[in-house]
This record gives sequence, structure tokens and C-alpha cells, in this order.
Amino acid sequence: MNIALYGFMGVGKTVVGKALAEMTGMAFVDLDEEIVERAGKTIPEIFDEEGEVAFREIERGITQEIAARDGQVIACGGGTILEADNLSSLIRNSILVLLTAEPDMILKRVWADGNVRPLLNGEDKLQRIESLLEARNSAYTQAAELILDTSRVTPEQVAEKILESMREDAG
Repeated sequence: MNIALYGFMGVGKTVVGKALAEMTGMAFVDLDEEIVERAGKTIPEIFDEEGEVAFREIERGITQEIAARDGQVIACGGGTILEADNLSSLIRNSILVLLTAEPDMILKRVWADGNVRPLLNGEDKLQRIESLLEARNSAYTQAAELILDTSRVTPEQVAEKILESMREDAG
């Protein structure tokens, strides 16, 4: 069994995933990092040079491979579960945890991490975040077995809440 963390960019999937992996002794896998490593390009470079369709194809193959393994905390990309094939691969062997955050918190985190985000190109980044969140909300929430807001808690607190929820479900 895996624990798959998903949600919009900047909600803390990677940092919570690392904390959760450390607490559980499970392996940690960041799908975006796997894509970059295997493609030999950054995600913005893949988007610029090959387009979003090519990026999603790479993501699909890597997601299927990683989801088939066991005993991992998986940090999914922001759009990973929006693709039916990816969701199907993950749901078979993973507990799906949706991480959320307030739009202004997402903007602060994304701005602070310094990474270029292809989907946030344009003038009003907060408005773009709100628009994308609204568009993705239904798909995000439908897949979730657990939903946690990361806006005002530490990554370790979020990881502990995930573990508490799993213990309650098991007990």
C-alpha cells in the first residue's frame, strides 16, 4: 500500500511527503522529480519544448510504474490525478490524500520556492490560482479519501494527521 499526496501546486505535497516518509520509514517518491530526472529537462523546459500533451504522456508512464510498487509515500504533480489513467493507477494501491491551502498561501509558497510554474504565466497570479483551483476542485475532492488544509499547520502536523486518520480507519 502507498500513500499518494495530491493537490494544487504549493500546498506542501513534497515537504509533507518527506515528513510522512520519515515518520513511517516508507520510501518517498516525488513524481515531478522523477519526470525531471528521466526526461533530463525541467518541467518548464518540457512544457516549452514539447508541450503539455508530451509532459502528460511522460507523467502517465512514470505514474503507472511508481504506483505499481508498494510501501511508498508518493507526492503527485498538481495535475496528476486529473488524468483518468493516472488516477486509476494510483487508486489501485494507494490511500489518496488531498492537501489544500488558501489561494494567498499558495501564492506565497510558490513565489518563495523560486521555481517557474508554467501554469501561472501571466499578470494576475492570484486570480489564476483561484481560477485553476475552481476548475480542479470537483476532480480533486471526488478522488480524496482524506482532505487536509495545510495553510496554518506545519508539514509534520499534517503528516501526523494523516497517520492518525490511517490508525482510526485500521482500528
